[in-house]
Amino acid sequence: MTSKTTIKKGILPIIVLSQFCGTSLWFASNAVIENLADVFYLNNNAIGYLTSSVQFGFIFGTLVFAVLTIADRFSPSNVFFISAVLGALCNVAIIWDGNTLTSLLIFRFLTGFFLAGIYPVGMKIASDYYNKRLGKSLSFLVGALVLGTAFPHILKGFIAVSTWKPIIIVTSAIAVLGGLCIFLLVPDGPYRIAAKNFNLASFSKVFNNTKFRAAAFGYFGHMWELYAFWAFVPIILKTYSKTHPDVTFNIPLISFVIIAIGAVGCVIGGYLSEHFGTKKIAFTALLLSCICCLISPFFFIISSEIVFIGYLVFWGIVVIADSPLFSTLVAQNAEPHIKGTALTIVNCIGFALTIVSILLLNTLVDSTDSLMIYMVLGVGPVLGLLSLSKRQKPATT
Repeated sequence: MTSKTTIKKGILPIIVLSQFCGTSLWFASNAVIENLADVFYLNNNAIGYLTSSVQFGFIFGTLVFAVLTIADRFSPSNVFFISAVLGALCNVAIIWDGNTLTSLLIFRFLTGFFLAGIYPVGMKIASDYYNKRLGKSLSFLVGALVLGTAFPHILKGFIAVSTWKPIIIVTSAIAVLGGLCIFLLVPDGPYRIAAKNFNLASFSKVFNNTKFRAAAFGYFGHMWELYAFWAFVPIILKTYSKTHPDVTFNIPLISFVIIAIGAVGCVIGGYLSEHFGTKKIAFTALLLSCICCLISPFFFIISSEIVFIGYLVFWGIVVIADSPLFSTLVAQNAEPHIKGTALTIVNCIGFALTIVSILLLNTLVDSTDSLMIYMVLGVGPVLGLLSLSKRQKPATT
């Protein structure tokens, strides 16, 4: 008879592959955004709306999934599969020649909505299989998210500039493939405890535990920084080039490397957490990324582009390394029967914060030439570190 350990080792690569496939839907439209603008006669503001609509869809989706406790009341594997198929259909719908700005916004919003049944539910599936080594398992899943979001850009690099529909079709097809892999090969895990009935109180109950709150607030601080950093990496590189006119960057390529290297950070953080503890490594990664925020003005004035890129690569590693670890702490400190809801609602709030930080940083970039503006990204990590540092009282019932 096959041991549980053997089953677990075989299950993790499937979950990771499926997560990669499903999350490739996330920025599929971003990879072809210029083509969409040309084909459907969109202005610059419309492009920004399209980018934001996926995030809003994900936030709304996680809110609905959390309130209805979908990932806890129903089979997570089935939820993942259905969400992957519906998300793929909404994604491929943007190639319809009759689209307008309104229909494109709706399709991208719905794609984001169904991603709520892929990313946090994938973590829920992993937590149902891996209990003691959850941190390492989730590190691979978040690494898959990083690579999945970058995948459409890789496709774009190998396809003619004027050709864009195959990119959307391929990302949709692999999302369905990922859903099928989960549905056919990953049954409900041995540690899953299903919620028997719909309970609206579960939505707010998750924050009663002080350890859970500390982990959640640490995650919120991390999210304040993460997506704003990713979004502004090209702007950061462009700003450095303007400050040092003799320096020229291949901005798209270097941006891809800085973002994609985060997958390595996730895996390293996962392995270190097994030896030094999940909370300690999460705290360390958040502290290091916070320092990167606060010392950013200093690196802008360094005349060595190698040093500057090395600094950004290091930032790219530590800025995401704590993400799977905070998700691990959230899952471990949530009640077993509402674990899926806990992961989903924390994702919902975290991604809502990303919109605020991105808009704030965007306003600062437009209103000032100061090299100190990226220090504002350190606000979230500072608050997250304070939350993690508080002495935690035992949970009360």
